[in-house]
Amino acid sequence: MGTGHDDARRTLEVLTREECWGYLRRARLGRLVFTEAALPAVVLVPFAVVGEELVVATTSGSRTAVTALRQVVAVQVDDADALTRTGWSVTAVGSSHRMGDTHLAATLRAGGLVPWAPTAWATYTAISVRLLTGSRLSRDPAPR
Repeated sequence: MGTGHDDARRTLEVLTREECWGYLRRARLGRLVFTEAALPAVVLVPFAVVGEELVVATTSGSRTAVTALRQVVAVQVDDADALTRTGWSVTAVGSSHRMGDTHLAATLRAGGLVPWAPTAWATYTAISVRLLTGSRLSRDPAPR
């Protein structure tokens, strides 16, 4: 039984590590996934790629800034087109720690990496990426 969509003209590809980093470098928002009170929590956060780390900006003292620190977390980023049923998804997993470089924090803030919630103070949490996976669903070119 068909779905009514042209599924045969779409291809699912596993992304290379380099392709995953490329998508992460172009993205500005992601879902931070962490454990809170023994349950999964997901928060939309702005982030930037610094070397092979992701740096997340949160409001100082917020539940995310406090709870997601010093644990294994994930950042998931994607883009999808509902009409063509195409898109990509990347998930980065690693340990989180407070970013201690105040000069880098100032540079990131000046470059626009700030929490979405209005605040005078931001906390920058770095995630040392250990596992990076991704996939892309694309349309095949029309047959000739």
